[in-house]
Amino acid sequence: MDIGLTTLREQDIAKHVATAQSLLQRTSFLISDGAGKSKTKLAGTKRRFVSTVATSGTKRAVDVRILDTISAVHPNDSMLSVEQHTLAYRLRRSMAVGFAVQDVFARQSELEFLTAENRSSPLSGDKATRFHKLLAASAFITAFTTASYILQTMESNGDAASDFPDVEFAFETPQDALKALLYGLDQAISGAPDDAQLLTRATGFARHVLDGLLARKARFPELASFEETHIRLDADDFELNGFDVQSRGRRKPLVMTFKKPDEVVGNHIAKYQSLRLAKMLMAYDFDRQLNPFVELGGFLFTFIGDGSPGTGKTTLIQMIAGLVNDYCQTAGYTFHYENFGVDQISSYQGKSGQNCRQFVSNVLDPRVIGFGTVDDIDQVAAKRSDERASAGQHEITAVLMESFSGANTVIRGNCAFGMFSNYPENVDDALRQRAGARWLVDGPQSIDDYIDIYALLIGDNHDVKLGKHQLYAAQEISRAVRSAYEQHNEPQEEGLIKVAERFNENGGKLNTLADIGTYLHAIKQAEPRFTGRAIKNITDAVKMRAMDIELPDEWFESPEIFMHKDYDTKLAMISELRSPITIDMMIQEIHRYADSEFRYTDKSDDAAVERIIRDQRVRERAAVEITTLKDKGHWNG
Repeated sequence: MDIGLTTLREQDIAKHVATAQSLLQRTSFLISDGAGKSKTKLAGTKRRFVSTVATSGTKRAVDVRILDTISAVHPNDSMLSVEQHTLAYRLRRSMAVGFAVQDVFARQSELEFLTAENRSSPLSGDKATRFHKLLAASAFITAFTTASYILQTMESNGDAASDFPDVEFAFETPQDALKALLYGLDQAISGAPDDAQLLTRATGFARHVLDGLLARKARFPELASFEETHIRLDADDFELNGFDVQSRGRRKPLVMTFKKPDEVVGNHIAKYQSLRLAKMLMAYDFDRQLNPFVELGGFLFTFIGDGSPGTGKTTLIQMIAGLVNDYCQTAGYTFHYENFGVDQISSYQGKSGQNCRQFVSNVLDPRVIGFGTVDDIDQVAAKRSDERASAGQHEITAVLMESFSGANTVIRGNCAFGMFSNYPENVDDALRQRAGARWLVDGPQSIDDYIDIYALLIGDNHDVKLGKHQLYAAQEISRAVRSAYEQHNEPQEEGLIKVAERFNENGGKLNTLADIGTYLHAIKQAEPRFTGRAIKNITDAVKMRAMDIELPDEWFESPEIFMHKDYDTKLAMISELRSPITIDMMIQEIHRYADSEFRYTDKSDDAAVERIIRDQRVRERAAVEITTLKDKGHWNG
């Protein structure tokens, strides 16, 4: 059973803080003397003396004051260090969260009802047995949650020791379970030489506890109902997915195949804007947490790339990521690249949206330079009108729409998001319009493009002559882009061509802002999806063209020249290169954007027509086969 997403509230945790605080300050725990272990290690070993006298039936109480053990790392300092305070605070909060999650389990099972009934009069018989089994299961969940919280919310450097003491688990009540955990943790961190080892031992012990708990899970069949539970605490970025063990790992180094710009053939405008985007991101100022391109205009926050399969969308992603990664290594910045794909769609209610929100948060992190991609977005995010799509796909659509252009969206200029699709007409209209730029990724087009790409892919391990061709001359970026932009002086798609023809027949000319507004209104009448958001995207693209400046390569060869300058200096350096906005820029960007909308509409209509034709052909074929079967006497319909 999928119980779905449960969000913990602060008031649910706050009512357990006093109990957690008392356990933190002092608690008593009964330990077994059966092992007969001495507290003194044998000289030169990590082993302890084991008595030959059997004392397995005896118990003794030990006093656990874990705050004293934490403060003992620096015995001459009466004030806790940041690391010591972090452990103490996280430990208290982990126990309070453990109690709160135990409450969730109690509500989902009979435990809450049986507990109330037991308060009024002691239970007996089968009810008492059931009550004690559920109470033991709740103790297990409390200990598991507490250890998971420590592991997920605390970071440590170095490897933890592997010789942690065995945990004497106690499952009579949730408090007994935490007393056992505190006793074991007290032993694990005792004698830590410094703060680093303190945190390392704490997180290592938490994982040790989880391993021990999972080894015992089969003893508690009552835990089955908790297996499918998904619990989230947004304030601490903590979550439980049943009994899956998760930890907050360090950022892994980026591993992917990077492409150089000269390995991208065709796609001239997309390639050109990719190069600009990589340099734009590097203008971000970490102190001010702002990018001059955001203030001056022209920063590309979101874009969508569409084209047929095999035209180079993946290559563009690899090229952008490679450029930004190289620049970040030069500047000493952290670069975070992440792709959100179909594997992030979850069967848990609310989990897909949570995965998507985490993806967006990771890329938006103001402490890094980020680049996030959603490949095959038509499969990942569903149209809101698509009833066949899963709930997870609809959750992702909602999160992306709110993140890319919502009331709380803050664009700092440290990251960009790219959506890519072979079938952009299948993307929800409102989500697609949140893409500030449209990149037509149509691959190689001219004869020169095809010669260049074949020569590039075949390599040099042959003796075949090149022939009459200047290799890669057609890929010279400034010439190719100028030609590509000039193509948009006139509309390309049939629907927009008709609008332009009617506009020109009525004496329309594009010389003033009034002329452009009239032209945009004519486009709106032909394409209802050409809304105010489309106008904003066009004006943003025009501003980007005005900021379409060539940041010198020398600025990125050494961080001191540009990347490590203060914000005001960066702003001044970029402002000097800005160019004026022209009427040609406006016309070209109107046609580029409007062409894409008409292209998406035409593709959608063509797909619908083909589907109707195919269905009709199937019906006609079925009718012929039915007639044949009837003639042979084989039809029993």
